[in-house]
Amino acid sequence: MKIYIPRDAAAKALGADRIAKAIEAEIKDRGLTAQIIRNGSRGMVWLEPLVEVETAEGRVGYGPVTVADVKAIFEGDSDKALGDVEVLPFFAAQTRLTFARVGKIDPLSLADYEAHGGLSGLRRALTMTGEAIVDEVKLSGLRGRGGAGFPTGIKWDTVRLAHGDKKYIVCNADEGDSGTFADRMLMEGDPFTLIEGMTIAGIGCGATKGFVYIRSEYPDAIEQMQAACDIAREAGVLGNVLNSGHKFDIEIRVGAGAYVCGEETSLLNSLEGKRGTVRAKPPLPALQGFMGRPTVVNNVISLATVPVIFEKGAQHYADFGLGRSKGTMPIQIAGNVKFGGLFETAFGMPLGDLVNKVGGGTASGRPVKAVQVGGPLGAYMPVSKFDTPFGYEDFDQKGGLIGHAGVVVFDDTADMLGMARFAMEFCAVESCGKCTPCRIGAVRGVETIDRIAAGDAGAVEILTDLCETMKDGSLCALGGFTPFPVMSALQNFPQEFQTAKEAAE
Repeated sequence: MKIYIPRDAAAKALGADRIAKAIEAEIKDRGLTAQIIRNGSRGMVWLEPLVEVETAEGRVGYGPVTVADVKAIFEGDSDKALGDVEVLPFFAAQTRLTFARVGKIDPLSLADYEAHGGLSGLRRALTMTGEAIVDEVKLSGLRGRGGAGFPTGIKWDTVRLAHGDKKYIVCNADEGDSGTFADRMLMEGDPFTLIEGMTIAGIGCGATKGFVYIRSEYPDAIEQMQAACDIAREAGVLGNVLNSGHKFDIEIRVGAGAYVCGEETSLLNSLEGKRGTVRAKPPLPALQGFMGRPTVVNNVISLATVPVIFEKGAQHYADFGLGRSKGTMPIQIAGNVKFGGLFETAFGMPLGDLVNKVGGGTASGRPVKAVQVGGPLGAYMPVSKFDTPFGYEDFDQKGGLIGHAGVVVFDDTADMLGMARFAMEFCAVESCGKCTPCRIGAVRGVETIDRIAAGDAGAVEILTDLCETMKDGSLCALGGFTPFPVMSALQNFPQEFQTAKEAAE
């Protein structure tokens, strides 16, 4: 008998380790033979800790489990029984490609990984030329999942064609946006898929070394990735890749938790042992990146999606999605929401369906007021824009951005003037200080919002001009995107800014 208990950080925070100890003790007391597997999370956070028991009829889920529930599970009369978790509405409605194995397998079993399709894409890639590998990624339509949405294949081709005695693949795992956790879940629940994706990238671009830059706040992900790399190296997946003659290895690096290091050039500076500040572009990292060499910098989800593209074919992946937004996106639903968690689906689902049908509306039961999509620098989307399809161009046309696809829900008690102030203050605190609009503009922005709250009607125009200056003059996304939440709050909820002025007067 196999019993699956997530070691995912969210599950552990909700008591999964205590459940594992209680189940281990129950197995011993009953004299049973059973194997406990610490898997990844299925992504339904409201059901964590979620326990799955392998039976003759398949895996049966129980959740959310407490220590007091353990005995009843073994006796077969638990009121926490869920049946097959893959038929639960939240899970069954998904299209799981990137996250197909997360929650299903033992994350550190290479045999389990291969039994569920792992390494098929790498083996196919090893039969292809670098040009053919890059063309496959181009055909898939994969775009950067870290926020910018830049075509992954074009970035890879730039590095492939660049001249350099060494080339590198850098995985950006510095997941710092509020309401995002897909990178962490993937690294903790299926680390080999990231290793496989980076290796395919290395073969395609002519790189022999890769780095995974993980923020220090993710100790479980760091531990899993290090262990997985050691296992992959021992098995010959890394090093001399599957005895093919292609050389590629991966090193895990830990950042110190600076938000700005999620920006690729700041990350590269940190990776080189320098202060995490942005670099002026050009030169692009694809031409002069890590140590001045051609470097691919991709997000975790971008690289972890590559294996399924090579396993099932580029066209299979491209057939999902909407317009130029090809494939699937792991959407992270958080905030004041009834059913929070990770929901992977093809691009195109209306925002309102994600919030109300998938997320179940607010946890408080009050009406939804707004959602912020794309992290703390994303726009606040009002209910009037809930018909917007989840796609890069569609959100851009409505004044929003998808970013890393974090969806944070707010009910009607949210103070949008206060949320706009938070965005500016966040930028002021996290700015690396490299460029004036971000370093000075954010501080002035907080002061200007405070003037609006105090009743200065003229400060609204000042805030608008300031946001335009920041957007047009900042070197990185931190200062450049801060106007999104501020201006969206001002434009979509003008009555709150007016009310604040009237109250002050």
